[in-house]
Amino acid sequence: MSGQDITRERIRLTEELIRPHVRRTPILHLKGIEFGLGSMDVVLKLELLQHSGSFKARGAFANILMREIPKAGIVAASGGNHGAAVAFAAMKLGKPATIFVPTVASPAKVERIRGYGARLIISGESYADAFAKSEDWIREDGGMAIHAYDQRETLLGQGTVGLEFQEQFPTLDTLLVAVGGGGLIGGIAAWYSGDTKIVGVEPEAAPTLATALRAGRPVDSPGGGVAADSLAPRRVGELMFPIARRHLDHVVLVSDQAIIAAQKQLWDVARLVAEPGGAAALAALTSGKYKPKHNERVGVVVCGGNTEAVAFSKGQEPGPENARAADPPLAQL
Repeated sequence: MSGQDITRERIRLTEELIRPHVRRTPILHLKGIEFGLGSMDVVLKLELLQHSGSFKARGAFANILMREIPKAGIVAASGGNHGAAVAFAAMKLGKPATIFVPTVASPAKVERIRGYGARLIISGESYADAFAKSEDWIREDGGMAIHAYDQRETLLGQGTVGLEFQEQFPTLDTLLVAVGGGGLIGGIAAWYSGDTKIVGVEPEAAPTLATALRAGRPVDSPGGGVAADSLAPRRVGELMFPIARRHLDHVVLVSDQAIIAAQKQLWDVARLVAEPGGAAALAALTSGKYKPKHNERVGVVVCGGNTEAVAFSKGQEPGPENARAADPPLAQL
């Protein structure tokens, strides 16, 4: 199995398979002047409106529908969005699911997992601890693991975001995509296959793909910051890395302050409440880390909305002093 298995044709077939189970999320076409960016088009792909609150539902359904599920059911390790997506897909398809999360997991995301009826096991202080426990569970009790990003079916499912976006707005010049483990950007880049410039966006505190590209292979990287619950794995996936090397234009790094500011701008301009990871791609644009050309048409994937950080929707601006209370840096996925 390699990145070469993630093809446009397979993404299209995956889209047909999961179509009855996922939302075709809308796009929002805005003008750059609304963000203080001048004459350009900004097109948001609203994956925060997907089932379970993030794009990860696509990969979860792809895994369950494309693989044989044992009687022991499904097992996943997560700090939030992936666990919620797997729990939701398992509930909808009538499969038992066991989700491992670390002790630092956000209460909001923990309750979402519980609400979908999955067996929840809280274990360890980090995602790595929870992942190790999930592997022990599989060895002892069975179950099929669904990896958050480094699995063929996961990448194929996430690639359907690119398929939809291209159908909805076929004339994009550039697409900005946040990077955690790389499942989303790997799938999207495989779909576009060089037809559109793809730019990865990572927090300065978690430069997993940037570090891997410098090293020439996935390697361990620092992980932290305000978006650590979704954009700070230990390293990017092996499957997405060759796709990134072939099809990504480059990667930019954004600060926590830029991410928080982008969250506020999403609310001020579009009344969208995104989690920090969901706002990271826009932060590249609004902070000036990505500088578009005159009249460039830029797409942005707003990839998640599972957050308690809604104080600014009531008139209070977000900031570093309340970011941790709203979205504690939990595990890496």
